[in-house]
Amino acid sequence: MTAALIALAVVLFLLVLFLVSAVKVAREYERGVVFRLGRLLDPPKGPGLFLLIPIIDRMVRVDLRTITLNIPPQEVITKDNVPARVNAVAYFRIVDPKAAIVNIENFMVATSQIAQTTLRSVLGQHLLDELLSERDKINSILQAIIDEATAPWGVKVTIVEVKDVEIPSGMQRAMARQAEAERERRAKVINAEGEFQASERLNDAARDIEDHPVALQLRYLQTLIELGASQATTIVFPAPIDLFKPFIERADRSSN
Repeated sequence: MTAALIALAVVLFLLVLFLVSAVKVAREYERGVVFRLGRLLDPPKGPGLFLLIPIIDRMVRVDLRTITLNIPPQEVITKDNVPARVNAVAYFRIVDPKAAIVNIENFMVATSQIAQTTLRSVLGQHLLDELLSERDKINSILQAIIDEATAPWGVKVTIVEVKDVEIPSGMQRAMARQAEAERERRAKVINAEGEFQASERLNDAARDIEDHPVALQLRYLQTLIELGASQATTIVFPAPIDLFKPFIERADRSSN
């Protein structure tokens, strides 16, 4: 009786062990790529509860969530022969779990290497000014190239962003001098345009006054009114001598 109980206990233990190893659970964002005696089973398992045959079946879990990949800083030479140090970030996810396991040994490492080489290649075809001012265009080019290269691995690259561009300090000083010179040039051009417009308006005003001499007198009187607004202002009013000649003659006759 004791031997029978021991045998029954062993059988129950093996049965429980079999069930535990056979029952698998995949989360909503996971898929299980199953190999039965080395052959791929289609489709992948999950999400939820499913059974595997112990010893015969082997499962590889694949995460379908978006993965953030930091691209290490790369030393690049731009099209105008300027050395720069550039780093970037890429966002991708697995859209085909079977291809991600069967077609590539390590999709994470492979995607990182493709991103690094593409970053150096693409940035080497652009000028430094384009790299600094046309980030969106360069990001789109990087995303398209990397996505096309990783598509056979079941990887979908959604976003590639250039994070930082480091250039030598000497080049930074040269760019600062260039920017300062450009600002000075614009200031001089704006000042010259203002002087030109002012001269045109003065020319127009002179023509109007030439056609209407009274306008000059009105402007003269208006200027006197503006100057006389302050009590501390002394105004010297010029007048023609002929205006005072009758008074001078009367004063001479009176004195005689």
